[in-house]
Amino acid sequence: MSLSERSRRAVWHPCTQMQALDEFPPLAIARAEGPWLYPEGGGRVLDTISSWWVCLFGHRHPTIHGAIKDQLDALDHTLLAGLTHEPAVALAEGLSRRTGGALGHAFYASDGASAIEIALKMAHHACVNRGQPQRRGFVFLERSYHGETLGALAVTDVPVFREAYQRLLMPSLLAPSPDARGMGSEAAAQRLEALLDEAGDTIAGVVLEPMIQAAGGMAFHDAHYLRRVREITRSRGIALIADEIAVGCGRTGPFFACEHAGIWPDLLCLSKGITGGVLPLSVVLSSDGIYEAFLSDEVGRGFLHSHSYSGNPLACRAGMAVLSIFANDTTRIDTAARVSAALEEFSRRPELCHARHLGSIWAWDLSPQAAERAPADFAARVRHVGLQEGLLLRPIAQTLYVMPPLHLDAEAIDHLTDRLPRVLDRVLSHSSREAPAWTTPSIA
Repeated sequence: MSLSERSRRAVWHPCTQMQALDEFPPLAIARAEGPWLYPEGGGRVLDTISSWWVCLFGHRHPTIHGAIKDQLDALDHTLLAGLTHEPAVALAEGLSRRTGGALGHAFYASDGASAIEIALKMAHHACVNRGQPQRRGFVFLERSYHGETLGALAVTDVPVFREAYQRLLMPSLLAPSPDARGMGSEAAAQRLEALLDEAGDTIAGVVLEPMIQAAGGMAFHDAHYLRRVREITRSRGIALIADEIAVGCGRTGPFFACEHAGIWPDLLCLSKGITGGVLPLSVVLSSDGIYEAFLSDEVGRGFLHSHSYSGNPLACRAGMAVLSIFANDTTRIDTAARVSAALEEFSRRPELCHARHLGSIWAWDLSPQAAERAPADFAARVRHVGLQEGLLLRPIAQTLYVMPPLHLDAEAIDHLTDRLPRVLDRVLSHSSREAPAWTTPSIA
């Protein structure tokens, strides 16, 4: 029995309708190197989405792997309640320095949704400790995605993830998206301001993804919106929670996406790229104001949230290696420029519209004409045909995007620009009414 078949029988795959694997079986990966994945059956696949946006510098980066191996010989794990260790402290210090000390306190967890849960709890609990227990509501944006635990889902606006659990979710208020394809930044900011005024003193926090709403269809907005939201929340004593899980760690250019606007939130969530995709880790960075609201002789006024693997030394050491790479390597900037130049012709295709780019993220929507003739399962077909063409792709509905590792050589860029048009052509050549005839991927 193949590894793919064994996986279909034994592994419940994330974000997957398992029945669909009968038609689109999982591809078994044997190893990886740099931006490339190597399937069991031979060939190679370019990881154009950094394996769900986590493999920041590609796979098996020697600096990150070397740091983890070194740490493994000294300390593998210890609890962080009442104990501490150098990697947790050094990573927290390094991240704080990158904010100029504006966010000086790091709380560790293991994944992005957990970081959002922590930030929501911190924002409300800080209000309780300040004598404002009525501030228990949160505002989130149309098209937003913040994770799939219950608190995170309550501030997520992606129906396919949210609807089945709607009855379990805390009430939250939905504000318009500043998506540049819609009303834009200033109008969205004014609508947010009106919403908060109507809600009065019941709101604990506003949560948003700075610059790009990633899983909501790569919805871009400008820095003006962030500046306006910071002004609006600060004037009302409302915590601003920046979800930089997908867009932080250099993905939009600067290390933090909030740097585009020159602002700092009260709470900032990081995960995904913070370890270069090697080990699970998330971090919530907090301002002094949030942190100090929990200082008390009373145990119950402290933030008693915990995870068994909080601040794992191996994961924190990987995070330190990521900061080291950023401090000493600027080739990512050149890579982004070369990829942009290489994708110019693809962006001009008549089947595409709303081409957009920031940092190492590129996205396109199907044009209205192409959308009409696209198969109903467009995203699934792109994933499957992409593998056949040697590209790992995961469109969001009818939005194509690439978010590759920050380091790509000329060979990888040529592979991307050669194969991406072929994938689009092959998928759009099929009518949405025809039964698909895909086979198990054969990687050239």
